[in-house]
Amino acid sequence: MTNNEFKRVVVTGMGAITPIGNTLSDYWDGLLSGKNGIGPITLFDASRHKCRIAGEVKGFDPHEYMERKQAKHADRFSQFAVAASKQALADAQFEINDLNAEQVGVIIGTGIGGIKVLEEQQKIYLENGPSRCSPFMVPMMIANMAAGLTAIHTGAKGPNYCAVTACAAGSNAIGDAFRLIQRGFAQAMICGGTESAVTPLGLAGFAAAKALSTRNDDPAHASRPFDRDRDGFVMGEGAGILVLEELDYAVSRGARIYAEIVGYGMTCDAYHMTKPSENGEGATRAMQLAMKDASLTPEDISYINAHGTSTSANDSTETKAIKKALTESVAKNIPISSTKSMTGHLLGGSGGIEAIATVMAIAHDKIPPTINLDNPAEDCDLKYVPHVSISKTVEAALSNSFGFGGHNVTLAFKKYV
Repeated sequence: MTNNEFKRVVVTGMGAITPIGNTLSDYWDGLLSGKNGIGPITLFDASRHKCRIAGEVKGFDPHEYMERKQAKHADRFSQFAVAASKQALADAQFEINDLNAEQVGVIIGTGIGGIKVLEEQQKIYLENGPSRCSPFMVPMMIANMAAGLTAIHTGAKGPNYCAVTACAAGSNAIGDAFRLIQRGFAQAMICGGTESAVTPLGLAGFAAAKALSTRNDDPAHASRPFDRDRDGFVMGEGAGILVLEELDYAVSRGARIYAEIVGYGMTCDAYHMTKPSENGEGATRAMQLAMKDASLTPEDISYINAHGTSTSANDSTETKAIKKALTESVAKNIPISSTKSMTGHLLGGSGGIEAIATVMAIAHDKIPPTINLDNPAEDCDLKYVPHVSISKTVEAALSNSFGFGGHNVTLAFKKYV
């Protein structure tokens, strides 16, 4: 199959469970208004931890999306995924039935999976012995269960799996779903990322790696990508899910089309377990490959949703990579923002909600800001849209996701014409 024979793929529905809103519209409105989703941790007693802040999902009721017994036997990360997937299908007005079920698949990425259940069951094991562990421990904990439960709750019988590539997982899931439709293996895919790792052990692990902000007394200003005073990322939780469809199929059913997904680049640094390669070589290639796949030039790019974690290693390296991938002369004129400044870092879920932000920027010609960017770091010298969203025609955009292990993913979207 040649490139000319590949099927076109469009975004027709989206759903979001995030620290700044539990619907697509609330999430998007929160982004445009620069809403802060970071605050003191309430999910557990974090008083013993060096970092005591996170981007928690507030007011989420899983029983709005699944029966009480079903929710009891699903970890929070899976609950988020099912909820966002049902939202996305409703937004797309897409009904899965006997006629199309086998052509609708699910790929949902996560970095960590059911760590909350694992922690709880380990405590039971130590205190009461192995016979008291729950028979639901393994199916609740394993990373693929978000995709599995989403299929069970929606009836999607097509390709189904879980991408586990740390903080690139959500974007890998979307990119892989794009490829399956593009090559004719599915007509539609439910895809994105989910995470709920704001737990005692999850927090302790990242804090031990000195990756987290300890701005506990000022959580609203703790996530500050590209700012000289950043001191680490802030953990977030939630899910972002997109419905992708083969263009002719979407048109045949009269679907509303938000944007077209046109490019997918993925690479590996092959450099270090946690650090990006110093010159951003892998990230550079991911962006270049996505643009090549999409037949886009650097001059075509109107917006970049940066990985932008608020760590010294990522922000400066990503800035270098953007300059190399798009050339410095072009890069300096492209609006770039890190929406993690508002949501925190959803780890494997970040690619999902950030792809949504990118698609919405294209659909509405509005670019969300990077809040808390008071004093840009010397080596972070591009247009990061500080504090306030802007209105700008967005013809094509990139969404970056980079993960531990050296995983780099860039997705390319453009206006549907």
